Amino acid sequence: MSDAPVVEHRSWLERLTHFISGEPEDRDDLLELLRTAQKRKLIEQEALSMIEGVLQVSELRVRDITIPRSQMVVVPQDAEIETIFPLVAESAHSRYPVIGEDRTEVVGILLVKDLLLQSLKDRSKVVRDVMRPALYVPESKRLNVLLREFRATRSHMAIVVDEYGAAAGLVTIEDVLEQIVGEIEDEHDFGDEEYIFRKSDREFTLKALTPIEEFNEYFNAGFKDDEFDTIGGLIVHHLGYVPKREEKADLGRYRFIVTRTDGRRIELLKLVLMPEEPAQS
Repeated sequence: MSDAPVVEHRSWLERLTHFISGEPEDRDDLLELLRTAQKRKLIEQEALSMIEGVLQVSELRVRDITIPRSQMVVVPQDAEIETIFPLVAESAHSRYPVIGEDRTEVVGILLVKDLLLQSLKDRSKVVRDVMRPALYVPESKRLNVLLREFRATRSHMAIVVDEYGAAAGLVTIEDVLEQIVGEIEDEHDFGDEEYIFRKSDREFTLKALTPIEEFNEYFNAGFKDDEFDTIGGLIVHHLGYVPKREEKADLGRYRFIVTRTDGRRIELLKLVLMPEEPAQS
């Protein structure tokens, strides 16, 4: 029998456990230990970020990431199938809340894939015929509980209701997951060296880190950059706080809509060029 020493291959979690000599007293103590472990290369930065995200999700509630009702793109339950396609093409969502006859109550969810399948069979149907039941959740529900509910029901969207049972907005499974893994890439994302993505003559996507100087050059604008270097900084200064997703800021003819934020800073913006007001004679 060989007397050669056994080489122990330990996972990062085992090494981390070995590193932590005592139990953390609170959440901040735990995070400090984890960050120290990352500096010592016991865990990767990406793993640390995800652990921080998981801890954050256990504290956040649905109201913290809700897309407000005023920003929801909805379809009426009595609308004919063929009339919905222009809206789908413009907004490019995969799911839509369906509103009832009084236009206030959300009565279901329309999936674009169901819409397409039905259009191949019979376009004379109305939205009510193809919509699916909606998942309703209170504003106070914790995000970790909501995530479990999404998984259990295989749902991707939930209608958020206030204390009176009225629809206050919506939340998606992507919104929850982004609190853990960061912003999820999509087909509209662009390279690291690009700041502005043109979608049409009037609509653009841009990073919040877009230098004001570059923005001015691209759009022939005149924003000052003596106090702030980026468009994101300019918007936060204009509003007086860090805006949430879907919040708007109008600066002259430039309408900025926040599409991505990590809660501490803006990351991505939608820009809509508003019509210029005619000059006063």
